[in-house]
Amino acid sequence: MSTVYAIANQKGGVGKTTTAVNLAACIAEAEYEVLLIDMDAQANATVGLGLPKDASPSVYDVLAGDAPLEQAIQRTALEHLAIVPASPDLAGANVELPRIGGSEHRLRDALAPVRDRFAFTILDCPPSLGPLTVNALVAADRVIVPVQAEYYALEGLAGLLDTLSLIQRELNPRLTIAGMVLTMHDGRTRLAQDVEQEVRSHFPQLVFETVIPRNVRIGEAPSFGQPVIHHDPHCAGSDAYFELAREVAARG
Repeated sequence: MSTVYAIANQKGGVGKTTTAVNLAACIAEAEYEVLLIDMDAQANATVGLGLPKDASPSVYDVLAGDAPLEQAIQRTALEHLAIVPASPDLAGANVELPRIGGSEHRLRDALAPVRDRFAFTILDCPPSLGPLTVNALVAADRVIVPVQAEYYALEGLAGLLDTLSLIQRELNPRLTIAGMVLTMHDGRTRLAQDVEQEVRSHFPQLVFETVIPRNVRIGEAPSFGQPVIHHDPHCAGSDAYFELAREVAARG
């Protein structure tokens, strides 16, 4: 049985792409077939796995109806991990998709023929609640929400949860929240401790036990076109993402 996870938060810079890439890599390391779909026009997940930004066909071609998703799947340097790359053209999809009736289902419908080839599909969403994120949430079974350990951590979460409830009600009743994961956490600071306590008190059942630390190796890895578990398998960031993958698997 395949499972589709969307990594979503409308705030930028909270670690969505880093979490998507490294979670996908950790699951692939366990020899499950994984598909990562890059839904962000910045194409950071694409570049972070060693592919160029102009890879073609891209997820834009799939959403535009110009190519089936199967044609857009590319292998990465990691065994068991494939990717549907993004391209800067995706920026235009935010304008084009709302003009098409039923466009919210385009990704779900495109994914259906290949979905069962992969044990896990991970959707890296852009930093907004626009048409691309809505497409991802309609296609997903579960949502993982990265939350940065900073002062504004809770800002926007209420809006995101309202959007998830709306999509559950109107477009995708099977959608559930797998959990929230605290990212960029510096346990030496009082701020990070306070933010963690506040998030856990507001959402006691939703927050993963695993916390992703602030770690230089995590930041370096994309410039090498690698997830951190291959860039430095023994750093604190790699350990944390392996723990997160185990916890995601345990939650189902």
